[in-house]
Amino acid sequence: MILGYANRYCMPNRNVVKVTEGILEGEIVNNKYGAPFHSFKGIPFAAAPIGDLRFQAPEPALTWDGVRDAKVEGSVCFHYDLLKVRHPPHQGSEDCLFPNVYSPNVTTEVPYPVMVWIHGGGFISGSSDEYKPEFILRKDVILVTINYRLGVLGFLSLEAEDIPGNAGMKDQVAALRWVKNNIKNFGGDPDNITIFGESAGGVSLSYHLISPMTKGLFKKALIQSGTSNMWWPNTFRPRDRAILLAKGLGCDYVDDKEIIDCLRSLPVERFVNIRPNVYFAEVIKEGPAVYFGIVSEKSFGDKEVYFKGNVYEILRNGIHEGVQVINGYTQDEGTLFFSTGSNLSMIFEQANKFFEFFVPKPLALNLPVTQQLNIGERIKHYLVQNKIITNTTINSVEGLGKYTNFELIVYGSLAWEKAIAKTNRNIIYLYKFTCVSELNKAIEASPVKNLFGYRPVVVHADDLGYLFPFVDVHANSETFKLIDQLLLQFSADIDPTPNEKLGIQWSPYTLKNQNYLEIGNKLITGHAPDNDDMGYWESLFREYYPNIAPIALFAFVIDRIARIEDKTKSPQVE
Repeated sequence: MILGYANRYCMPNRNVVKVTEGILEGEIVNNKYGAPFHSFKGIPFAAAPIGDLRFQAPEPALTWDGVRDAKVEGSVCFHYDLLKVRHPPHQGSEDCLFPNVYSPNVTTEVPYPVMVWIHGGGFISGSSDEYKPEFILRKDVILVTINYRLGVLGFLSLEAEDIPGNAGMKDQVAALRWVKNNIKNFGGDPDNITIFGESAGGVSLSYHLISPMTKGLFKKALIQSGTSNMWWPNTFRPRDRAILLAKGLGCDYVDDKEIIDCLRSLPVERFVNIRPNVYFAEVIKEGPAVYFGIVSEKSFGDKEVYFKGNVYEILRNGIHEGVQVINGYTQDEGTLFFSTGSNLSMIFEQANKFFEFFVPKPLALNLPVTQQLNIGERIKHYLVQNKIITNTTINSVEGLGKYTNFELIVYGSLAWEKAIAKTNRNIIYLYKFTCVSELNKAIEASPVKNLFGYRPVVVHADDLGYLFPFVDVHANSETFKLIDQLLLQFSADIDPTPNEKLGIQWSPYTLKNQNYLEIGNKLITGHAPDNDDMGYWESLFREYYPNIAPIALFAFVIDRIARIEDKTKSPQVE
């Protein structure tokens, strides 16, 4: 360990690495949190998806002669910035399929474990450049961050050969294949790759765990706040949505080829200038739901299919055998969702007046109105005891937060964990994140941040700051030592708690014990997190769908929605 650390401070000035496509020249970067590291940015892992390649699966990157400069990040993928921290909020380029590779030492004799980060953002927003490597690179691990196509460009599906869907997911696969084939040249171990991601990134990981295109590309996965069985990332009736989009953009043709040619002829700005409501299905509570997301593909000749079938049936058969997984969620996931970007007073007014507010999306789309009203009244009573709901009372905020916790994230996460444990083919862990420090930044985007006078709030994405801090931190504090030991240790070994330094043993999750770890300012082991609420939701769904397995209960809407009249309006275009 001491020798390895010394080698990093005394590493030779060798910034040149050979990859499949050619030679790269990076740079050595000083790190305020530790030893210097090698940085290689803007490396093409696929050809630019432009022209005839728009909407298609990625093609191999072109080779180059000489030495390619790898000191500057490539363009981010065209996207709409949900938080509007960029100006203008529509940013990026179609030529965006670039990874960044950060290595402690490219000349190491003992290869480093590799961590590949897949960003979130609802499949419409986000980029690799938002996540800086310095904090993770304190440890002897290689970090790779990647871009993938977003929104219409990454997830449109006509269910046709030229636009089959899942292009953004296939971008991720191409990046993982590139890492597998080239990471050895950066000092990495191609047989010890961990993929990790949050929200839509977590959903991506859980799909990679069942896709036929990803077998053998990674050894471990760290899933944060997102799994494949949740209803919001999955696209129902994708062709109908694509036709509506095409009409809104002036590509109102009957023949698929004419539609595709028209869509490919449009300037990319036409896609990103579509108002955000084209990306979101209309849902009660004004919560965002992914409009163009992951689809079950049709087969076309010998073309690779990323995903095909019923996700719930596939999960019953398990994920890729032998892959170890950590899966988890934050304490107050939903508090961010029901408030960010919305009229907060109107949200609480709706919740107070209408029982329909408290009807989970799958039930709202599949049951008669009379049953919905009954369900909404029961859930409202369970959460807030039918008291008056206002945006100034803790009881109201807690109740609405708990509702969106389970509707969007927690139920799906726990149901996924149970389904994988049932197959007994993988070592899996479960966590609940409750840690509070200066790194909890996501809540600052929410207007309810000051309503919890009696306890801190840990919302969706608050755990990101412990891997990619947004402020300077004291790396020697006890909190960060805990995170280092648990999460970064997992990238190196199978067991995230291999010794007694932390004073606890994080045992794998099984159906019998339902072990989990609460990652807070202290580490606490326990069994069956949020068990009362989980039991309530499971019993509710079983009451109306008694023959549907728990893994499918919450997202049953995906298979049933095709029988319901599509009331989606044509997208508005500027």
